[in-house]
Amino acid sequence: PAHPYTKALLSSILTPDPGMELPSLDLGATYPNPIDPPKGCRFHPRCPDCVPKCSSTAPKPLSKGDHMVECHQVKSL
Repeated sequence: PAHPYTKALLSSILTPDPGMELPSLDLGATYPNPIDPPKGCRFHPRCPDCVPKCSSTAPKPLSKGDHMVECHQVKSL
């Protein structure tokens, strides 16, 4: 995963070990309306790596290997 929000989601997966603590989600408490998504990157209200540009400008799709990612923080490879 290249997008910080996707990385945060994957790190929130619980393990079967009851001795481990709950993962830190670091995804905030803001959940945008899916019918009226926010301007800019749709994930910026919940993204731990959000920068000011994320709330105003939608990122362009970038090629990252054989995948595409839309994030201002990710550089194409």
